[in-house]
Amino acid sequence: MLILATARDQIAGFVSALIWVYTILIIAYIFSSMFFNVGGRIPYSRWSRAILDFLRDVTEPYLSIFRRFIPPFGPLDLSPMVAIIVLVIVGNVLVALIQG
Repeated sequence: MLILATARDQIAGFVSALIWVYTILIIAYIFSSMFFNVGGRIPYSRWSRAILDFLRDVTEPYLSIFRRFIPPFGPLDLSPMVAIIVLVIVGNVLVALIQG
C-alpha cells in the first residue's frame, strides 16, 4: 500500500506542476503579446517571433474555448483570466482526486 500511495502522490505532484507551468505560459503569453503589440520588439526579429509563436501555439487552443463564450470588453479581454481561474480550480480538484 505504501508504494501505491507514493505513486499517487508523485502523479498528483506531476499534475500540479503541469498545471502551474501551463498557468505561467498563459501569463507569459498575455504579457508578451501586450508588450509586442505596443511596439516593444525589434522589427523582423527571429527570437521575438519564435517566442510569440511558441506561446501562441501552446496556449491558444485552451484560450479559444473561453474566447467563444466571453466577448471582449473593448480592448480588454477577460477570457485569459477566466481560463486561468478555471484551470486552477479544475487542477486542484483533479489533484485532490488523484491523491484520494
